[in-house]
Amino acid sequence: MKPSNPTGRASLGLKIAVGLVLLFLHFPLLIIILYAFTTEEASFRFPPPGLTTRWVGELVNRADFWNALSLSLAVAAVATTLAIVLGTLLAGAIYRGNFFGRDALTLLVILPIALPGIVTGISLRSAISLTDMGFTFWTIVIGHTTFCIVTVYNNVIARLRRTARSQMEASMDLGASTFQTFRYVVLPNIATALLAGGMLAFALSFDEVIVTTFTAGQQQTLPIWILSQLTRPRDRPVTNVAALFVIAATFIPILIAYRFTQKTGE
Repeated sequence: MKPSNPTGRASLGLKIAVGLVLLFLHFPLLIIILYAFTTEEASFRFPPPGLTTRWVGELVNRADFWNALSLSLAVAAVATTLAIVLGTLLAGAIYRGNFFGRDALTLLVILPIALPGIVTGISLRSAISLTDMGFTFWTIVIGHTTFCIVTVYNNVIARLRRTARSQMEASMDLGASTFQTFRYVVLPNIATALLAGGMLAFALSFDEVIVTTFTAGQQQTLPIWILSQLTRPRDRPVTNVAALFVIAATFIPILIAYRFTQKTGE
């Protein structure tokens, strides 16, 4: 029986359907970009009466914006670093080991990102409250690290499963120590997976809202700052400009991660 589409090309109807789905998904982003440069403060007339870069200047002069942005960048950087270290160690342990509870440990690692964010946020807030630790920069980092580990773990474990064990065994047979084997054999094989996982972790941490709401206390990361600004209609264009920073800070790492995973066939 001959295939109905021997060329392997998508039909025109399928291409149109995919285009409409992509337009539906990205149309809100286009609206945000458009109204970040509107000349009016509280109006959302379409099309906008005019375009201006005035709101970019106003945002740049807002100290509260820079405080929120610096906090988000610091939290994302620390959470990503911790996720890379812990996620790699977990992936190595689960890949190399064959111990009781291995599958249960895998489930526990993936659970924070599989559960709704509000469940994770409430759980973390309850646990932090029990310790009387107070809500600080580090409580936000802890909250973000719990789900950032998953992206690093998934990338590294997938790469390790595609790496021949014989390479590590040969390195050890030739007299290399565990650290030397990791440095010269394992690390070069998982380097792009680590970079892709780290980029995704950074993007997830930078634009996280729900878990941050429960672990930040009185602090404001950039997404929470944007959320608070939505109650001020005259600040909408400034808020839209701030949203562009979030879009760029998440889109660029995700694009880099996609490029690296495409090159290695992950």
